[in-house]
Amino acid sequence: MLRQRVITALIMAALLLSLLFWAPHSAVVVVITAVILAGAWEWSQFCGLKALAARIGYTVLIAIAVGSAAYFAEAQPELNSRVLMIAALWWSIALIWIMAAPTSINAVTAGIAGVLVLTPTWLALSALHGGGGRGSQYLLFLLVLVVAADVGAYFAGRAFGRLKLAPRVSPGKSWEGVLGGMCAAGAVAGAGAYWFGLPKAPFIALCTAVAIASVVGDLTESMCKRHVGLKDSGSILPGHGGILDRIDSVTAASPVFALGLYWLGVL
Repeated sequence: MLRQRVITALIMAALLLSLLFWAPHSAVVVVITAVILAGAWEWSQFCGLKALAARIGYTVLIAIAVGSAAYFAEAQPELNSRVLMIAALWWSIALIWIMAAPTSINAVTAGIAGVLVLTPTWLALSALHGGGGRGSQYLLFLLVLVVAADVGAYFAGRAFGRLKLAPRVSPGKSWEGVLGGMCAAGAVAGAGAYWFGLPKAPFIALCTAVAIASVVGDLTESMCKRHVGLKDSGSILPGHGGILDRIDSVTAASPVFALGLYWLGVL
């Protein structure tokens, strides 16, 4: 199992780097769109949809939402930051939902959540790659930051984890793990501030918020999977599960990161 996970991860990393640094922006957007729609297909399960037509219908709904976001991003780019602010507000609400009422979820709320999760993710990832002249670097940095937070949380949680973070949603996560993830993200943030030549304190604060958001994204997908009794969102990635299992943290982290770069005047 571990060998399979490592092989899949290496292949994905090679494809990602090739895409980010050698493919044109339009090709990257096509791949981002394909990933989001694959995520929509998997998310349809969280709504209790089992019939093929119903799952296709939900995926088409997300495609329409993404298409609308793409249209307005092109026609009125100044609206992008407002949409990302709404997304950040949604993730704040999601955190309250997870902590206060993780079992209060049904087909309708799960379906609405899917639109609020996947559409801003597409917008944020597309904006990051296309903005500021260093889009590939910003997007790669975001992914490295999320991975650092995740790895730091894993090892800190294994070594020191005692206080459960959200036992009704993800029993394995602990507050100690979150702290370890924040420390790892802080180290990456410091290096990122130097690399991009951005003000150190604001950028590290932004990256800390992004790391916290990544945890919320992970927990949100876990909550939805637990609602329908799923361990993984799919099986398309050997050893890793589904698309959503790989991008759950990114769905929350990317809008927060893109919004922060807008505020810093980078995008």
